[in-house]
Amino acid sequence: MENAWYVATIWIGLALVASIISIRTAISVALVEICVGVVGGNFLGLDPHSEWISFLAGFGAILLRFLAGAEIEPDVLRKYGKEALSIGLIAFFLPFLGTMAYAYYVAHWALQASMICGIALSTTSVAVVYAVMVETGFNETELGKLILAACFVNDLGTVVALGAIFANYNYWLIVFAVVTAVVMFVTPWFIRWFLKIFNNHVSEPGIKLIFVLLFGLGWLATRANSEAVLPAYLLGLVVANIFKENREMVRHLRTATFALLTPFYFLKAGTIVSLPAIYMGFGLIVVLLLVKMVTKFIGVYPLTRVFNLTGRTGMYTTLLMSTGLTFGSISALFGYTRGIITQDQYTILVTVVIGSAVVPTLIAQWFFQPKERDMNLTASVKTVCKPAIEISMSEKG
Repeated sequence: MENAWYVATIWIGLALVASIISIRTAISVALVEICVGVVGGNFLGLDPHSEWISFLAGFGAILLRFLAGAEIEPDVLRKYGKEALSIGLIAFFLPFLGTMAYAYYVAHWALQASMICGIALSTTSVAVVYAVMVETGFNETELGKLILAACFVNDLGTVVALGAIFANYNYWLIVFAVVTAVVMFVTPWFIRWFLKIFNNHVSEPGIKLIFVLLFGLGWLATRANSEAVLPAYLLGLVVANIFKENREMVRHLRTATFALLTPFYFLKAGTIVSLPAIYMGFGLIVVLLLVKMVTKFIGVYPLTRVFNLTGRTGMYTTLLMSTGLTFGSISALFGYTRGIITQDQYTILVTVVIGSAVVPTLIAQWFFQPKERDMNLTASVKTVCKPAIEISMSEKG
């Protein structure tokens, strides 16, 4: 037990250091925690395979997915459904196919390892994009909401692909699918009723109910050889409206998640990265990052022009859709822990994912951030999305 306290002190101490660095440098804390984890794994001898650390890290990943789903406003998805669906799907499929093909045909990875590569590098980082939106104030604009909705569609495609490709198509998968569908249908009504009776209590029964659902669905997902983050993401989406009405409970859940659980997840992801493997695979890391960004550009940028965004805002949107962090590292860790990819391949993928969190974001912020005159671009988005509403109102009138 004494050793457990010592290990916990080291891990939480590193999480504290990462938080301070993040605040001082204004860099995403998730990104800093991964980098600190790299130092801990390569120079401090941190063991990422401890059972209780793996549990805390896995629970943090599940709650992160749940909260990400709960942040998506259903009204935004309905209002910008066509634009978000188009950009999100193309931003998933082209990088998935492009990076998977490169890994399989050029780098000569095994087929399943190439699929993990495609899934990990098809993602968009909701965390990075959301932080950028808040810093620029775009989260309050129609353009910012459109980009966030497209990110959700992109990452949902990633989660579904991860679950569909590597699931066991057997009795457990049927049970998992049926139970998940029932829970998604019943949960909004049941949680609303439950919170009316048991809300605002110090023991937080509402949060415990969420935990019960997440653990249960996660158990069924693992029995079906799927991934527990898939039902967590969907559960977050179906309770998003309820969470908007219970902001205090959301704040408590978010605080517990980011203060205690997600640091274990991101630090663990960093500890598995091998610096010698980065040195040996540096060329492949650069090429895979280029393949991801080029395929994102080929798919997303023309669509932004179709939806009447100007060139500058279209490029800004494309670069933000090229970011990656959480889902990419989860997908790579999924492949590594199940023996689908080697530690060297995991290191290459995580390094590319981290690079995609930094490089596109910096280029977008330095060279393509909309200026005063570009605020009309927000109006351009509105002109794309409003006609249907205006037509509908005129028809009613």
